[in-house]
Amino acid sequence: MNSYDLLREPVLTERSMAPVFDREGNEIKKYTFKVPVSANKVEIKQAVEEVFGVKVQAVNTIRMEGKMKRMGRSMGRRPAYKKAIVTLASGSKTIEFFEM
Repeated sequence: MNSYDLLREPVLTERSMAPVFDREGNEIKKYTFKVPVSANKVEIKQAVEEVFGVKVQAVNTIRMEGKMKRMGRSMGRRPAYKKAIVTLASGSKTIEFFEM
């Protein structure tokens, strides 16, 4: 699996796009991606650094369970996925498609 396959899609919601600030008032560059459930933090860090040419400081992951949905009379489940919240280093450039 190459780096482009590892980063499935960006998560573009109001909460993930909202600016985050540290105690001194500096903006922290955090970006959220959907990744495969089998991906680990080291692979995600290497993929983001290779694809976007940035320096990653930290990677946090969240395993999201699929939602229950009705399919006629029976219940089905959407597939599970993993979210990766990537924090960039302070001297790193921003990722362009997240800019508004």
